Amino acid sequence: MASSALRLNPYANFLGDAAPHDVLEMTPVTIARLIRNSNAAQLTRAPAPGKWSIRDILCHLADCEITFAFRLRQTMAEPHHAIQPFDQDAWSAPYGKLDARDALDAFTSIRHWNLMFIRAVGTAAESKPVLHPERGEMTFRTIVETMGGHDINHLRQIENLV
Repeated sequence: MASSALRLNPYANFLGDAAPHDVLEMTPVTIARLIRNSNAAQLTRAPAPGKWSIRDILCHLADCEITFAFRLRQTMAEPHHAIQPFDQDAWSAPYGKLDARDALDAFTSIRHWNLMFIRAVGTAAESKPVLHPERGEMTFRTIVETMGGHDINHLRQIENLV
């Protein structure tokens, strides 16, 4: 993959040849299957100091899905919208007080809504430009691909923690 593509989408390597829409569709189902038999201790155990537990990853995925929802809609609604980055570590401060299964429910619901939106705007939306202050010019499709690669990255982490 070209280095410029990786600069725009650092999650492109995770996506590989996978179709982003398929990944987006299957991620909530895959996570639910992976954690189905996990208890609270397993979901909240961090693999090492400073590393995220499954609960933390699920909370992060829910937060990111909210962020992606906004980014997708802003990209469609505003010409050359500038995406607002966020500090994932600052956002993670309350994760210790949240429930893993509630986070998965939120992620699943917002993901479903985002998939409906992505389908509704169709392939004509893919080339709609958006600006990321750290990554430069991107497109609606780049955001969708980022979502898919981001999913795979965190699915692998969850698989390793289960």
